Amino acid sequence: MKNSSSYTGIAYLFLAPALILMGIFTFWPVGYNAYLAFNDYSISDGVATWNNFAHFKYIAHEELFHQALKNSLLYLLIVPVIQIAALLVAKLVNNKLPGMTFFRAAFYIPVITAVSIAGVVWVNVYKYDGILTWFLQMLHLIPQGSDGQVDWLGNPDFALFGVMMFTFWKGIGWFMVLYLAGLQAIPKEVEEAAILDGANVFQRFWRITVPMVKPTILLCTLMSTIAALKTFQEVIVLTKGQADTYTSLFYVYDQAFRNYNFGRAAAAGLVVTFFCMILAAIQFRFLGEKK
Repeated sequence: MKNSSSYTGIAYLFLAPALILMGIFTFWPVGYNAYLAFNDYSISDGVATWNNFAHFKYIAHEELFHQALKNSLLYLLIVPVIQIAALLVAKLVNNKLPGMTFFRAAFYIPVITAVSIAGVVWVNVYKYDGILTWFLQMLHLIPQGSDGQVDWLGNPDFALFGVMMFTFWKGIGWFMVLYLAGLQAIPKEVEEAAILDGANVFQRFWRITVPMVKPTILLCTLMSTIAALKTFQEVIVLTKGQADTYTSLFYVYDQAFRNYNFGRAAAAGLVVTFFCMILAAIQFRFLGEKK
């Protein structure tokens, strides 16, 4: 009979392909990024020169990085909005009513639509004479004619929130599916017992649904927070970083692939990672299981 160590060896053998891929495409890039953050790297000769904390000191006093980080933190406003909406939509489509399969598919279609393709559509929505302007003029919320035409993505007061709306539209279907899986794992007997005890819809939602999908809420909130802090695709497609939509990850891209300052980009990436870890720890503290 085989001992436990032989079974452990077999287990690691099965894990080896995944561990090798993670080492090549995850752990090595992360480690090399940390190395570059403390070096001046020349792309021409591939030589890295140690500079201690010079890059961190630079971005700590750079106004552009401060603005980028501020925009990324402001982008976190979309997290509670999209999570609450996704949970409510999942609760709605969890009912066995005619047409629910269609509605589930309709909410999920934006998830599988490429950001570049969806971005073209939303750029036209936000144009000064686009659908959004036309709709607001029809409701008489802005003046008719050319006086009410607004270049929404060129407006510093609206541009970042416009990108947030795109993120909301693109991501709500993904989180809806995750919440739907959590809702369907709740035993029917629990809710039936609550109905017999006289609990109304709100009481059942707050005292049964929310506590029992709390692990899913933690997962979705964590994923949404990280996605908000590393927003890049939406910005480059919709605004190209203009009009106060210059986020921290766009700063990393700008420094690395436009200015070829890979060390500074790596340092900025580590700072963003640090904020992700802090926010993740806070979420685990308040949404994780209490021991």
